[in-house]
Amino acid sequence: MTLSTEAVLALAPDDASAKAAKGLLAPAKWPTLGYSDDAVWGECQGSGSKPYQTQADLAGPVFRCSCPSRKFPCKHGLALMLLRAQSEASFTAGTPPAWVSEWIASRREKAEKKEARATEAPAAPDPAAAAKRDAQRWKRIEAGTQELARWLDDQTQRGLASLGSEQQQAWGSMAARMVDAQAPGLGQRITQAAELIGAGEGWPARLLDRLGRLHLIVDAVQRRESLSPATLADLRIALGWPQDREALLADGERVADHWLVLGQCTDERDTKLVERHVWLQGRTSGRRALLLDYSHGGRGFESAWVSGSERAAVLCFYPGHASQRALVAELLADAPAASAASASHASDEWLRMAQQIAANPWQPLLPMVWAEAIPARHGDQWWLRLDTSPQALPMQLATQEAWQLMAHSGGAPLRVFGEWDGEQFAPLTAWAPGAAAGSAPVWTLSGARA
Repeated sequence: MTLSTEAVLALAPDDASAKAAKGLLAPAKWPTLGYSDDAVWGECQGSGSKPYQTQADLAGPVFRCSCPSRKFPCKHGLALMLLRAQSEASFTAGTPPAWVSEWIASRREKAEKKEARATEAPAAPDPAAAAKRDAQRWKRIEAGTQELARWLDDQTQRGLASLGSEQQQAWGSMAARMVDAQAPGLGQRITQAAELIGAGEGWPARLLDRLGRLHLIVDAVQRRESLSPATLADLRIALGWPQDREALLADGERVADHWLVLGQCTDERDTKLVERHVWLQGRTSGRRALLLDYSHGGRGFESAWVSGSERAAVLCFYPGHASQRALVAELLADAPAASAASASHASDEWLRMAQQIAANPWQPLLPMVWAEAIPARHGDQWWLRLDTSPQALPMQLATQEAWQLMAHSGGAPLRVFGEWDGEQFAPLTAWAPGAAAGSAPVWTLSGARA
């Protein structure tokens, strides 16, 4: 398989990687270039004495490189495929070296095992064993939330204004104890709350709001027997209780529609884990959905979603009130051309947001589309002015990205989509106002958010 230059560049995780790859096309940088029916490989001279070993399994293509980059594919993998597309004569046919053949063989072995498991008859579920596991987990969570309740009382009695950076380590220890109690969602919320200590004017009020939401979860755990199934599902998600994928696909609510990709972003959770948000909106249903994926150790994401494009699919939604998170149950053949994001008046968006929060107060992010919004800067803070009203939202956006968004605006309104976390708005995509069907966004967030 030989990809065109355009197809290779489309695999780039961001514009910076594509640009860097183009700078590695000099033959002198590649002392070794080879190919076989299954793979291409090469050694690229970097800043060190030992060249980077770069390879691509053509069945994907899937990339691997010995460089330390966390992007997938990295600039070396992209450059390798660009060279293959532009200068096949530079590659020598032959038997792959051991570092290539062993990787290819490992991938084939894993694929065969996966296929074999798929053909095996699934083991019959054991309701009694599942109920026992759930009971044990609830017992650990209950003990953990009782400890958390005492800790929350200590923080409020001490006084939030007295908190400083020296307390953040203690908060990290409490977050770790929640992970040990099998409630990683609580641990993440404590970590996020700790980041607010001393951060900007009015931080005690924002921190108190976060602690109040934590206490609401603690109370819900103690009253879980009286909760409705939907509220209990929301609670489990807030606690970080994993959802069985197969059970969800079998029993979850399914919605078939043409889904517009409103926008997407990737967040680096730690040195090896990357989280991707892909936000969709149904053309007929008007429903918004979140596809949440994770990549570990530099591996790429399986499905490619392009902001502004539209795909026909059946989504399976997670249980709960006003559920947004979903899985792709089936991709349909009928995939129309891209269309512009639809947006209503600002008052309608605020009403939608209020309804979402009333249905489930533990949702960390809410998608919002503003029909006419103008980016602006006041002092060191970036703002998004809404419609012709005096309303403005503080923006969470890197300075370079904010300047680019403002340049596309030129002081005129844009149709802007992004995530609202209750305090700040993070833009992900922008269209020209009234953009016709088939129009691509004029601006999209590039790269991963730190």
